[in-house]
Amino acid sequence: MAAEQRSLKLAVELGRWDVAALVVNTVVGGGIFGLPLLITGLLGWASPFGYLIAAAGIGVIVLCFAEVSARFSSAGGPYLYAREAFGPFVGLQIGWITWLMRVSAAGASANLFVMYLGAIWAPARTTEGRWLLITALFALLAFINVRGVKQGAEASNFFTVAKLLPLFVFAGVGVFFLRPANFFSWTTPEHGNWLRAVLLLIFAFGGFDNAMFPASEMKNPRRDAPFALLAGMGIVTAIYLLVQIVFQGTVAAGASGDHPLATAARAFLGAPGGWLMAVGAMISVWGWFAATMLGTPRLTFALGERGDFPKFFSSVHPRFRTPYVSILFYAGLAWVLALSGNFEWNASLSAVARLLTYGMTCGALPVLRRRDPRSPGFRAPAGYVMAALGIGFCGVLLTQMGKLEFEILAGTILLATLTWAWSRRRARFSG
Repeated sequence: MAAEQRSLKLAVELGRWDVAALVVNTVVGGGIFGLPLLITGLLGWASPFGYLIAAAGIGVIVLCFAEVSARFSSAGGPYLYAREAFGPFVGLQIGWITWLMRVSAAGASANLFVMYLGAIWAPARTTEGRWLLITALFALLAFINVRGVKQGAEASNFFTVAKLLPLFVFAGVGVFFLRPANFFSWTTPEHGNWLRAVLLLIFAFGGFDNAMFPASEMKNPRRDAPFALLAGMGIVTAIYLLVQIVFQGTVAAGASGDHPLATAARAFLGAPGGWLMAVGAMISVWGWFAATMLGTPRLTFALGERGDFPKFFSSVHPRFRTPYVSILFYAGLAWVLALSGNFEWNASLSAVARLLTYGMTCGALPVLRRRDPRSPGFRAPAGYVMAALGIGFCGVLLTQMGKLEFEILAGTILLATLTWAWSRRRARFSG
């Protein structure tokens, strides 16, 4: 495959545990600190089963990703997989959808960080304080990542450990304070709530694809990418399930406010527990930034490298060997969106983008297997069945797409089509 020609321009620094930490860091964001209350409101005492259903569905998709990612050693992730399996037009659609979702997610998460900080530090709630905090957040992480992929990976690793510690404390201590009466104080789930709850959980489990973007900088992507996906998502599933069980078992129905984990932690750790979870939420969001700042710019680097975006996106810093133009462009655009505070738009685009990206990667598996039947670094068991199940799972959830989501999807596809026409026209003239 042409895509297997690995770029030698970028520094190769990422080991398998760096990539696994990147998987965890991009999945576990600020959402876990509010998600348990939403899911319990929908599924009541049966909420842990919702997590297991979502984990099973996302597990099928992760197995497909693990095999497909093992066939590539170039930057680009799902964009590259779709491009090689279905051609440049489809690849560019997936590239645009994924990139816009990532940029808007960063903008919304910046506001989430400021919101958490504002709950314990009043200056963060002022207009000037919000502006300065958001600017400092993007500037610092852009600087770290331009300086080198190793520095970016070290920042991601640090935040992965830092964000997991409060959650481990919460789960490890909370299991000793579980009360069956609290579990069953929550309502019995209505039949129509299950699909909506699983949809929310799929998005909470999403984001692992971000860790596949910097394949050119992995030491052994064919081996390490599948390992990182399976190990990272196993850790995430265990954390999510334990956190949900502890929340339900320590907080009775109607006793939680907007910060459910802080409420639960105060119940068995006192006031320090509430502070621990508030700080943990901020660290978690900042850690998500560290991970996405490392991964997402490699997508526009790959688009520029293949002529689907202007060539300057594939520029590499002569000293640090990082895609500095893509990093700075991503940070700058996300900064603008953060200051505009468009959270609802991000949530809608994120929903559609993830399902389309995941479904397309599942569809790439049988195509790539037939084209090159040799075993890659990882081969999914019953791969054709897994691919069909993954596509069907994404398709069922896409039926929940509303008018706003459809309009955003249509606009994104139009942008991608215009970009594709521009790149083809440019290629004809240059040829």
